[in-house]
Amino acid sequence: MTDREAYVAFNLTDNIGSVGVDALVERFGGVAAAWESYPKKISRQGGEVDWAQEFAKARRYGVEILTPADAEYPEMLKRTRGHPLVLYVKGDVKALSKPSVAIVGTRRATAYGLDQANRFAHDLAQSGWCIVSGLALGVDAEASRGALAAGGITVGVLGSALDRFYPEENRELAREIVKKGGAVVSEFPFGRDPDQQTFPQRNHVVAALSSGVVAVEAPLKSGTLITAGIALDMGRIVMAVPGRVDAPRSAGCLNLIRDGATLVRCAADVSEALGQLIQVAPRPKARESHAVRRIPVPIPAAPVKSAPAQSLSLEESMIMRELDAEGISLDKLVELTGLPPQKIRSLTMTLRLKEKVRFLPGNRVALPRGT
Repeated sequence: MTDREAYVAFNLTDNIGSVGVDALVERFGGVAAAWESYPKKISRQGGEVDWAQEFAKARRYGVEILTPADAEYPEMLKRTRGHPLVLYVKGDVKALSKPSVAIVGTRRATAYGLDQANRFAHDLAQSGWCIVSGLALGVDAEASRGALAAGGITVGVLGSALDRFYPEENRELAREIVKKGGAVVSEFPFGRDPDQQTFPQRNHVVAALSSGVVAVEAPLKSGTLITAGIALDMGRIVMAVPGRVDAPRSAGCLNLIRDGATLVRCAADVSEALGQLIQVAPRPKARESHAVRRIPVPIPAAPVKSAPAQSLSLEESMIMRELDAEGISLDKLVELTGLPPQKIRSLTMTLRLKEKVRFLPGNRVALPRGT
């Protein structure tokens, strides 16, 4: 049994995820050995796990199976705690590793929300960003359409198996995404219908694939806010588009802004907020339409390997003086340093890339282990 086959086998069960599998791998020395020693080889449907049939179905459907054992498995996702054991990909697997921004929002979007989702996605895609969404109705779907209209790449993450596509209304949009060089992806084995468990898992992947999350329109009780919370725990940049203060479907976004999310009005604001995460390739100057402000094409930052002697700015040193191994919240850093919240987020992300700090759940920052 190969490691790839073992990952697929584990994914077909219903009692273990990547955190548990990692613990078994550490104990037994490999994924295949972990599977051989695993006692609960029962599929979610109650029968024996048949990983060979899963590969056969993937070939029949033209689906690529990616596991953490594969070089094409997205590095950002692999570094995230709780990453999927398997990704089922229809389309170009390379789309999953492009510099990405997630655009999310309510299914019951207003005309304003749909317009903003399309505009942000169009301008960001035109500038080289891949747009990630949950491919739900409303804001998510409109963001994908905006990216396609710009000739860009978009990735849709499903809350169901690829052969149980949901929502049906977006099936043609999914085909267009694949046709135009993007991808539709799911972590769920063939035959898995959407349920209350699958959508939060889908939101986790949406956040993990992206450098930042833009909430366009969301009421107070919304999956969008769940995605934003997941993104914060991962150390991603959370941004929100403002709306009318008396509009119920903007209440969630307004609360995010009140609580420290970056207010964004256009694609340029998003690019600026993510500037600490992305190395930008300059473009030759050219005459451009006044209707769209073009942003330099983002390219992924190289895997961070800190130089032996990296100097810190004065503001970075102010933050480092307040940290310990237990961690401190970003709000507390604002209080202790007197720096504005957006500056704190930017500086802590820079320090993380320099491997000077680590991010902890609950929006906390700490010194590296062993420091």
